[in-house]
Amino acid sequence: MAVDIGGTFTDVVLAIGERLITAKVLTTARAPERGVLEGIDTVLASAGIAPERIDFVVHGTTLATNALIERKGARTALIVTEGFRDSLEMAHENRFEQYDILIDRPTPLVPRSLRWPVRERLGATGRVLIALDEDSVAALIPVIKAEGIESVAIGLIHAYVDDRHERRVAEIIADAYPDLNISLASAVCPEIREYERQSTTCANAYVQPLMARYLKALDGRLRAIGIKAPFLLMTSSGGLATLETAMRFPVRLVESGPAGGAILASQIAAECGLERVLSFDMGGTTAKVCLIDDAEPLTTRAFEVGRVYRFLKGSGLPLRIPAIEMVEIGAGGGSIADVDTLRRVAVGPESAGAEPGPACYDRGGERATVTDADLVLGRLDAARFAGGAVRIAPERARAALAGTIGASLNLSEPLAAFAVSEVVDENMANAARVHAIEWGRSAAGRALVAYGGAAPLHAPRLADKLGIDTIVVPTGAGVGAAIGFLRAPVAYEVVRSRHLKISEFAAAPINAIHREMRAEALGVVRQAAPSGALDESRTAYMRYIGQGHEIEVALPVRSLRDRDGDTLRHAFDETYETLFGRTIPGLDVEALSWTLTVRSIVPRPPPVGRTRVLRKRPEVRGVRPLFEAERADYVDAPVYWRDDLKPGVRIRGPALIAEDQTTTVVPASFDAHINAPGYIVLTRKARRRKEAAKA
Repeated sequence: MAVDIGGTFTDVVLAIGERLITAKVLTTARAPERGVLEGIDTVLASAGIAPERIDFVVHGTTLATNALIERKGARTALIVTEGFRDSLEMAHENRFEQYDILIDRPTPLVPRSLRWPVRERLGATGRVLIALDEDSVAALIPVIKAEGIESVAIGLIHAYVDDRHERRVAEIIADAYPDLNISLASAVCPEIREYERQSTTCANAYVQPLMARYLKALDGRLRAIGIKAPFLLMTSSGGLATLETAMRFPVRLVESGPAGGAILASQIAAECGLERVLSFDMGGTTAKVCLIDDAEPLTTRAFEVGRVYRFLKGSGLPLRIPAIEMVEIGAGGGSIADVDTLRRVAVGPESAGAEPGPACYDRGGERATVTDADLVLGRLDAARFAGGAVRIAPERARAALAGTIGASLNLSEPLAAFAVSEVVDENMANAARVHAIEWGRSAAGRALVAYGGAAPLHAPRLADKLGIDTIVVPTGAGVGAAIGFLRAPVAYEVVRSRHLKISEFAAAPINAIHREMRAEALGVVRQAAPSGALDESRTAYMRYIGQGHEIEVALPVRSLRDRDGDTLRHAFDETYETLFGRTIPGLDVEALSWTLTVRSIVPRPPPVGRTRVLRKRPEVRGVRPLFEAERADYVDAPVYWRDDLKPGVRIRGPALIAEDQTTTVVPASFDAHINAPGYIVLTRKARRRKEAAKA
């Protein structure tokens, strides 16, 4: 069983062999476990099985992300080396918005009054320059109680090289407060760069009490209803972790839901023989886009949450954790539409969420949203929305659009709805273009894998804007991220910072830290996967001497030799040229950090063959007016039910393919067919493709 809590919906998937039973219920923000249990009850009842038969449960959640963005975490203190109290607020001392004299910087999670210095100092090599003054630590004991501190982050200078002082500070505090949550920077983020290390550790401490309470409570509720199976958590890196690991490092759960979708899209890419893929996940609150090449998603160790400026790097809180690299924007079904002071339609990032939700939910929401526009455009079936779990009121959607967009811009009802849809589609297309360019790649010419409740509705128009001719909508697309959870490996990544010049490479110290890292990773992975084959990967973060940032370079998985300095240099040159189109002659290269990942092996699905075309036409379940962008008018589109469509079936656009959790829009410029695994594949019509190429 897989459970994915989103900002608007909670998705639950039960897999019995190849059969999937799914449910989509509104997220209960004040008590998320209520929505989880409601969804579980639904799928168990549909499957007709007892809770005791569940083999394992995988959970992904946005709770950690939301706590950071909404600043609803624990009251946290940060203990630092004397003289470094303001590092968290000084950040990089740069301006991410060059010309804004009133620039808003991200507010630190820990205010200055709760950032406390202790006397100690380690050098960059780990040598003790000033011994830890334990009296300065003891002086903080009464202050912790007086300030009502729920969680403590400890981030001392250079502790990533030697953690003895951090561990001793933790021991002194734990002796006084055994139940206090304590996060060590040397455990959470043992990497060079003080600001990122402290920011990540503070984020971990900030969400730890909340996540520990929630995960313990949910685990108890699952056991109370009879589910005794292992309870695993999806992490942002696309791997599974045990409950204990998740509670110790909850910051690794940030972006766990989107990671599941990227895993699903990667497996679909392998299955369908697609070399270059753009995964597109659009739910109720956000849209996520990820580049996938050769069935492997891009990965990163650095990203931001809670950006003050929507698309500006540097305006959010930096986190240094392993994650699947993707761009996420406030563009979902619940994104609110309005007209700004320049009489332009603006959509998002503010969302109506699940409470009150879009106007058409008839739960008190009055502002127009993307879902309201989709309903007016004929893309949604009001009677079967979310499998009938949510009552839809079309008249509320029309009134909301008329009252904001229509009245302000003197637009008819369909054009007001189309304006909202077009703006949100352009926002997503622009984010995808920029993301691809930042990685030295292009979105054009890829296949688009669309999942999430809203993605199949918007995928064709997004494909138009990005120059994409093929769209794949997988089975269970409306709950795609949750399905991805079930295909993820158990995995854990360990990082260490050890600086060395490649021209002076010595293998012994690197082999020593690799052995240490491998032992740590194996210890975590074997808790959740006590048997079975494992895979291992290693990388180094390298740069030219004098550069400010590194690139990730793959390393051989073996003991290194002193002569492997040439191997590392060659690997760096290849990676650098791929990213930037050239190398820089005459410069030495240095490595700053080393990572090692151990994961259970999940077999890659074999490529599917061609499917024999079925001549029999599928049953038409109805006809619905569908707004066509090219005609700027409605057309009568036949409606097909997805469960009726067998592999080999072909459908000419315009058409609608409906299922419980979503609807796939097939515009006039596309045809659709069902391939061997049962996925819907939209292909741009040849004539339209030629016209697009000429344009």
